[in-house]
Parts: sequence; C-alpha cells; structure tokens
Amino acid sequence: MINIAAAWIGFAFGCISGAIPGLFFHRQDWLGGYTSWPRRLIRLAHISFFGIGFLNLGIGLTSQTLHLSAPLASTLMLIGAITMPTICYLSAFNPKFRHLFFISAGSVLLSTVLFIERMV
Repeated sequence: MINIAAAWIGFAFGCISGAIPGLFFHRQDWLGGYTSWPRRLIRLAHISFFGIGFLNLGIGLTSQTLHLSAPLASTLMLIGAITMPTICYLSAFNPKFRHLFFISAGSVLLSTVLFIERMV
C-alpha cells in the first residue's frame, strides 16, 4: 500500500509543481528562457513526480494483484520518488548537484529490475 500512497502523493506534488511555474511560463525570459538549464530541470522535476508516481502505482497494484512481496524493490522505488525531483530542483540552481543523479536513476532502475526478477 505504501507505493500506491506514494504514487498519489507524487501526483499531487506533480500538480503543484506544475501549477506554480505555470504562473510564469508566459514570460519568455523566465529563469533564463525556455531552453535554460534551470527551466529544463524544473520541468524534469515536475514530470518526475508523475513518471515515478506511475511506477510506484504499478509496483503497488501489481504486488497486490499477484500477491507478491518485493520489499527491496518497493523501497528503492520510494527512494527514487523522493530523490529524483529533489536532485532536479537542487541541480536547477546549482549544477554541481547533477552528479547525484546516479542515486535516483540507479534506485529506479534497480527497483524495476528486482521487481521484474521477483515476478518471473
């Protein structure tokens, strides 16, 4: 159930994180313009709430449907759901944080692989 709850929390944060920048998107020079590093990373953070939210929903519902227990995969996906948008926002304003993306990307990838392995 925790992954399903995390998914819906992620969707809510995705709506909020889209609504706030949406107030300013009409300004062409906002955060340095459409293709600027900060603006791209803020958009990536926004979509990561939804993307990893769907992955959490998938793990949660699949686990319930198939009566699977995959605690490590579940935990790693939760780590990805927290760290991906966090690192995106941090990197938007200090590009040195981009070196931490291996944490979020690695946890989501490892979670997916472990979950597939558990299903097979």
